[in-house]
Amino acid sequence: MSTDTTKLTDTTGIQLPADACVVIVRTEWNAETIDKLEAGCKKILNDYKVQHMSITVPGAFEIPFAIKKYWDAHKYKDDKPCVFIALACVIRGGTPHFDYVCKAVTEGILQLNIVLPVPTIYGVITADNQQQVDERTGGTHGHKGEEAAITALKMISLVNSFK
Repeated sequence: MSTDTTKLTDTTGIQLPADACVVIVRTEWNAETIDKLEAGCKKILNDYKVQHMSITVPGAFEIPFAIKKYWDAHKYKDDKPCVFIALACVIRGGTPHFDYVCKAVTEGILQLNIVLPVPTIYGVITADNQQQVDERTGGTHGHKGEEAAITALKMISLVNSFK
């Protein structure tokens, strides 16, 4: 199945405020994959000279909590983020754990997008096996870390256009 990623990677018209700041929230679990996703994010953010920092949480389930707590601690500070990027990789195993974790992190990120005044980008790979992960970290299905960063830039630009 061929996927056209041209629209996903098109950065035409993105206008960013000078103080744009991104917080990447990444998991310890599946660290090799998360390192690739984070490197892809940072490459794009560095290309655009966007400030960024990373926070590490144990697993995907903890991402929404960490984002909410970080926002609450920084929302009145000069370094408050314009966007969060959630990076995780959940690979199906032999138990229903996969389904519970994927549902929880997806619903948690959805809730953050409803209650916070800044977006949270879904950079979570949910895969049946390592081959599918590899296809999404620089393989045939692109690089989901880079795509998450581009989405973040587009959302910063969009939110900024409402001001």
